[in-house]
Amino acid sequence: MADDSAPINLTNHFLIAMPGLDDETFSKSVVYLCEHSERGALGLMINKPTDIKLQGLFDKVELPLGRADLKDAPVFHGGPVQTERGFVLHEALQEPAAEKPEPVYASTMMIPGGLEMTTSRDVLEALSTGAGPSRVLVSLGYSAWGQGQLESEIGENSWLIVHADPIVIFETPVAQRYDKALSLLGLQAWMLSPDVGHA
Repeated sequence: MADDSAPINLTNHFLIAMPGLDDETFSKSVVYLCEHSERGALGLMINKPTDIKLQGLFDKVELPLGRADLKDAPVFHGGPVQTERGFVLHEALQEPAAEKPEPVYASTMMIPGGLEMTTSRDVLEALSTGAGPSRVLVSLGYSAWGQGQLESEIGENSWLIVHADPIVIFETPVAQRYDKALSLLGLQAWMLSPDVGHA
């Protein structure tokens, strides 16, 4: 018999909101989970852009933006917690040969699977000089779940889970990210409609 009490670790997975999840913040959201343990979970929504562009954010923090490729990129609403604080999801900058990778920036969470999430200003300073990670997603705020909360929401059928694909985060147009994340499960949004079968 399976042990239902064995902890699940959904770090580096997408949470895809089910159509029945009509929460104002999380409806039709795709959340990238940066961390998940028995203590709870932390993630960033990757498909809810704010009306702020990266150029505007850099103006606000009084840094030039030395990356023309990022000037018009949206800043995302990462979640309802600490919405005044910036979170930068990016590719790891490590040399592949490094045996024990060390974060390049002061305050970085290294996520198993090759991405990193940085909250310190130095990553913005690197981007201001034209350097920094090649692919980034900048959000204000993050999403968090307390101990057992996410597992309970999954049990209530609020979320679908799939292993994260960086292409969805960094290369897929924002409006298509929900559908693209669903396609990783072989699903399309119409298949999940709460009205399915009611002609």
